[in-house]
Amino acid sequence: MEGAGLMTDLDSITKLQRALCEKYGSEFLPPDPALKLGLARQTLRSMPISGVRICPENGTSGWYIYGGDHSDAADFYSPLHHSHLSVELPMVIPYLALAPGFRFIIDDEGYEDVWYEPHDVSA
Repeated sequence: MEGAGLMTDLDSITKLQRALCEKYGSEFLPPDPALKLGLARQTLRSMPISGVRICPENGTSGWYIYGGDHSDAADFYSPLHHSHLSVELPMVIPYLALAPGFRFIIDDEGYEDVWYEPHDVSA
């Protein structure tokens, strides 16, 4: 998504997130920066980047994000506070206000696919 460079200005982030939610018909549900998400850090150099949001629980926002191919390995994801995502993977920040059940696939060449799968809402 255009403008998804270093995401640090809260007003700009909120505008991008609201616009994306409106574009895809999602309720605007930005995560609390103190909450954690599951991030497969070891895959972040691989494209595309994929994300799925389930219902938040136990101090998490419900987001799970990885690059390239998914793995079912128990240690595939590690926790990361949302407040650190602007350094780790700023290109996903515009998508993080999408409601549970939404998924996205993006890459560093401008590809974007966003959709809703109701069965993805629960863990």
